[in-house]
Parts: sequence; structure tokens; C-alpha cells
Amino acid sequence: MTDTKQIHTSQSEQTPLAAVDTDKSETKPQKESLLANLLLNIIIPTLILTKLSGDNWLGTKWAIVVALAFPLIYGLRDLQRSGKVNFFSALGILSILLTGGMSLLELEAKYIAIKEAAIPGLLGIATIASIYTRWPLVRTLVYNDRILDTRKIAHSLAARGTETAFDRTLLQASWMISGSFFLSSALNYILAEVLLKSPPGTEAFNEELGKMTALSFPVIALPATVILMLVLVFLFRRIGKLTGLTLEEILVQQ
Repeated sequence: MTDTKQIHTSQSEQTPLAAVDTDKSETKPQKESLLANLLLNIIIPTLILTKLSGDNWLGTKWAIVVALAFPLIYGLRDLQRSGKVNFFSALGILSILLTGGMSLLELEAKYIAIKEAAIPGLLGIATIASIYTRWPLVRTLVYNDRILDTRKIAHSLAARGTETAFDRTLLQASWMISGSFFLSSALNYILAEVLLKSPPGTEAFNEELGKMTALSFPVIALPATVILMLVLVFLFRRIGKLTGLTLEEILVQQ
């Protein structure tokens, strides 16, 4: 099949890169702080929107600007730290700018709901479309050198003659990941439709926007994370079956 062949082609082309020994003295990138992530992307913006939107504090417009500045700065700092433009980070920054722009322009809440659904929906479509390219997104998300010893896996697959079966596994994982994005898209839209009821430009609207930000983690991020973890479990089991390697052997040793 064309799709599985293309994924396999990508694997064979990337194997030599994976085989290159990295400099042990190279500084490892700093791990992302979960606490900082939650504070800057959810907790602080929520508190600003729900508590400081009154006229005796920041006011409705400045509250939106200040609240969205925190995740925006966090995203830009992440881009600067990584030293390269990450598609997902860039899309997150675009989402923040769109939310701020729509809120400041006082557009109807339905447009924010559409935007909230469109971002993960586009990611789902991109994941599927990438299957037919040389750079399937499944490699960026789960099958990459940061998580797995791809060189060892590739050698074991070649030795056992199971490359085609592994290509099908990556294809299945791609569809699972796209499904998690589509689930997030639906949940985003429902959450925005349920919560955003007040007219834009009012203190009540800002409070609702803050509640939506706060609920986005348990309602949207957690289910998507659970699905991604299930994809990882599926991928690890299939790799173990197709290569004969143990979990400890396929994971990158930290």
C-alpha cells in the first residue's frame, strides 16, 4: 500500500541519522516544568480573567491582554529555548493571538467556539495528511529519538523482516493520534458553547473565558493525554512483538 510504503521510506531515510553518535558533552535541553506550564498557561490567566476584570481593577480589555500575555510569553520563550520553530508551539501561539483578538474585537462567542474547535481539528487533519509525506507527525509525537532507541529498533526490524508490519503499526498509531485531536476539537467546541453566554466586552464574559481556560485542562487535556498514553502502550507492545526487544531495550536510557 502507498501509505505504508511512504512511512517505511521515511524510516529508512532517517535511520542513518539515528545511527550518528551524538556528542556526549552536548548539553541536554532543560526539561519543561509542569508547574510553570500550569501556572502560566492556566492558573494565572484564569485568576486574572475571573478576579481582575472589574472596572476597579484592570477592566475587561486589559484583563484579556494581561491574562493572555502569560501563555504567549511562555510559548515564545519555549520557541527561543528550542532554537527552532515547532509546529505545535507556533499553532498554540496563533491560538492565543486569535482568542485575544476576537475578545478585544468583541466578536460573538460562537467565533471563539469555532476557533477552539478548529485548532485541534487542524492538527488531526495534519496528522492524517502527514501519513502520505516523508515526515509523518507520528514520528514527531511518539516515535522519535527522544523517547525510543530508533536505531536499535530499525536494526531488529530488518533482522526479523518485520518492517512492513511495523509500517502498518505506525499507520494505526497515526489514526489513533488524529482521533485524540478530533476528540479535543469536539470537547473544545462544546465547552465554549456551554460556558460563553454573556456579551463580549463585559466582566461576565471575561469570567466565563477564565472558567473555560480553567476547565480546558481536566475536560480536554486529560482525555487527550490518556489517549496518547494508550497509543504509546500500543506502540511499545507492537515494537516488542515485532523486534523481540524488551521495553527497557527500546526506550532511550536517560
